Amino acid sequence: MKKVVTGNLNFDCGYSEVNGLKMYYEIYGEGKPLVLIHGGGSTIQSSFEKVIPLFAKNRKVVAVELQAHGRTSDRNSDLSFEQDADDVVALMKDLNIDKADIFGFSNGGTTTLQMAIRHPEIIDKIVLGSALAKRDGVPEWFWKMMDEAKVENMLEQLKMAYMKVAPNATGLEVMHDRDAKRMVNFKDIPDEQIKAIETPTLIIIGDKDVIKPEHAIELNRKISDSELAIIPGGHGEYIGEITTLKSNKREREFVVSLIEKFLDK
Repeated sequence: MKKVVTGNLNFDCGYSEVNGLKMYYEIYGEGKPLVLIHGGGSTIQSSFEKVIPLFAKNRKVVAVELQAHGRTSDRNSDLSFEQDADDVVALMKDLNIDKADIFGFSNGGTTTLQMAIRHPEIIDKIVLGSALAKRDGVPEWFWKMMDEAKVENMLEQLKMAYMKVAPNATGLEVMHDRDAKRMVNFKDIPDEQIKAIETPTLIIIGDKDVIKPEHAIELNRKISDSELAIIPGGHGEYIGEITTLKSNKREREFVVSLIEKFLDK
């Protein structure tokens, strides 16, 4: 682990040997741990750079990069949300984190769902940001786009974010293709698994999100101890995700305050 100073932020970063991966993480601040899990095709910074300083004022923020993403190595296997969940839990144990709150965005939200299903004992509360649990939770055009996905068509902001931190530029296509294949083969999370979640849950989406409002409402109804917030804006705009980044900081500050209020209950 090494210490890094960037702007007004100091943080520790390092790698853990996790289930055959060399898994990258960053740790900011002090207090109760909050684990951040990025979206598909993303890095820590492309998903969470704008909100990490806000969360780190009051918490120990542990941000991770998943298999083949950013600085984390690949293993010779397809991606799965179940494996990602197991990898994050193994990292937490390696860092001696007995229990934490988890905030997952987009694909990271689906990973967070799997953590609540598979490893509830290591979690206090979860925040699901634009998480998908069922294929009908997104419009039909999304699946057509996934069927035809090519690295050349990947959003430029995500490409640049990867290239900025990745040790090997050739990994970009590996990351893209593994993410696309996982989504093409995505299967619904069974209702009985969703309904069995007892972890207190906050569900967040944008009103112009790729995730349908009806899907978020359905999750809210099926997870007994859950709350729902629908925020104006697109997919990840409420946290300043890089592809929807706008200059207005007040929305991010409001959403972080909303999340902290939920986590501190």
